[in-house]
Amino acid sequence: MSTLSISELTHVRATRPEAIAEAAAARTRRPLLGDTGRLMIVAADHPARGALAAGSNPMAMANRADLLERLCTALQRPGVDGVLGTADILEDLLLLGALEGKVVIGSMNRGGLAGAAFELDDRFTGHRAADIERMRFDAGKLLLRMDPDDPGTLNTMCGAANAINELAERGLMAMVEPFLSRRVDGRVRNDLSPEAVARSIAIASGLGGTSAYTWLKVPVVDDIDQIAQVMEATTLPTVLLGGEVSADPAATHERWHKALQLPNVRGLVVGRTLLYPHDDDVAGAVDAAVALL
Repeated sequence: MSTLSISELTHVRATRPEAIAEAAAARTRRPLLGDTGRLMIVAADHPARGALAAGSNPMAMANRADLLERLCTALQRPGVDGVLGTADILEDLLLLGALEGKVVIGSMNRGGLAGAAFELDDRFTGHRAADIERMRFDAGKLLLRMDPDDPGTLNTMCGAANAINELAERGLMAMVEPFLSRRVDGRVRNDLSPEAVARSIAIASGLGGTSAYTWLKVPVVDDIDQIAQVMEATTLPTVLLGGEVSADPAATHERWHKALQLPNVRGLVVGRTLLYPHDDDVAGAVDAAVALL
């Protein structure tokens, strides 16, 4: 299957569910890092957390056919190394043949639903390390939001440490996305101050019985002059996350460009900013991000 057809995808899922495992077994793999030593990953693990908004559209990611079309466009652009997603999305892309020669990262903890009272008790309800190994994927991604006032944080930290250990036992990368978070008017907000980001990096770097396979996925702080100081908190390989769709793409690109000059910053993992740009030109947004690498 090479063209997008929701009816065909559903038909295959209904009549030949084993086709997913067959596609995974036959997929052409590649090294994690190519000749450039950099990574450009497109992220699409938001829907499983109930986070469907992109920019001003609160339901942008609710249309699966549209999302898959945008992902296929992005994955076909030169310089894009791979994708980060939940099982449903990655399996659709497998059936479409869109993951050939790409780095594939499975999203592991999706239990902290957006807006839920238990949002920070973010249990591992997505990929397990065993699933990532079985599907011949390349890494697992875990979100680690920590609020000292929320007891659920400890469950999330324990789950993160276990996932790091289980991935490391299989020689698979664990991509950890840490934040210090707090509730404001009942909603979880991430603290993006340089001090908070550096502290979250320090905590995440020490999780698990080994950090040999741990990478970090971190935000770029608003104060460009403090990016280098924040990155001094770890020696682990680090990628930058894209976050919300920016109202000022030029300023976002400037922050990414400066951070990418630092020795431990190895690439970008960007989702909605590339998949739902203001001008709706997915290929153009992806190409502009790739150029920064």
